[in-house]
Amino acid sequence: MTSVNFDPIGVIRSPFFEKKDAPRQPAASLAEGSVVLRSGRGLEDALEGIASWSHVWIVYVFDRAGGYRPKVQPPRAHAKKGVLATRSPHRPNPIGLSVVRLLGVRGLELDVAGLDMLDGTPVLDIKPYVSYTDVVDGASAGWLADDPVAPFAVTFAPAAQAALELLLTHGVALQGPIAQALSLGPEPHAYRRIRRDGEGGVLSIKDWRARFVVAATRAIEVLEIGSGYSDRQLLERAGDVSLSAHRALRLSR
Repeated sequence: MTSVNFDPIGVIRSPFFEKKDAPRQPAASLAEGSVVLRSGRGLEDALEGIASWSHVWIVYVFDRAGGYRPKVQPPRAHAKKGVLATRSPHRPNPIGLSVVRLLGVRGLELDVAGLDMLDGTPVLDIKPYVSYTDVVDGASAGWLADDPVAPFAVTFAPAAQAALELLLTHGVALQGPIAQALSLGPEPHAYRRIRRDGEGGVLSIKDWRARFVVAATRAIEVLEIGSGYSDRQLLERAGDVSLSAHRALRLSR
């Protein structure tokens, strides 16, 4: 069989730097960023007319996916599925496809919204999103037809809200990532860092911990936000300025 090599035409500039931070689908993201194309390849001419489209498809490489897996467990599945029946990045050829909103074009840079890619992701191609062909009436939802329907409603108790507001003053925005993770449910899952804790559970987002309970049918209440570092660890790393938000949260209690 013929081997095929691709030469990226540019890279993604995104606010997401780690896999666990990126949204699972572009439709779930409000993140803005850009597609920066390479110079010296005549791409200025290739972009002629693209500004007239509201949305475009980005074809890219899952360059940090971690390899091919024939079976995976997607976030919205309770059992493993064949990778070709999912949107997982662990594909035989790690090629991704996302539709984003085109905000503007500046030379070789496309400003876009709805990003779900990591910063530095190699871009292979850009195609216009054509609504009358790309939307198929009556298309089935496959195994997602058995999906647990509506997302869980996620609310924050006063103590958790106060912690979130304090962390925001230190440049740490956790409310969105916590709500997004828990909207898929409170159960431990291969892709969600959740562990059971009494009547509820604890969600880990990077070095932070969110303790929650299931408040009602399909409703989750986050009770408190805590640091993943112990008091002893923070004391041992007293000179580490990267932990200032963790210290501030500890002192606020």
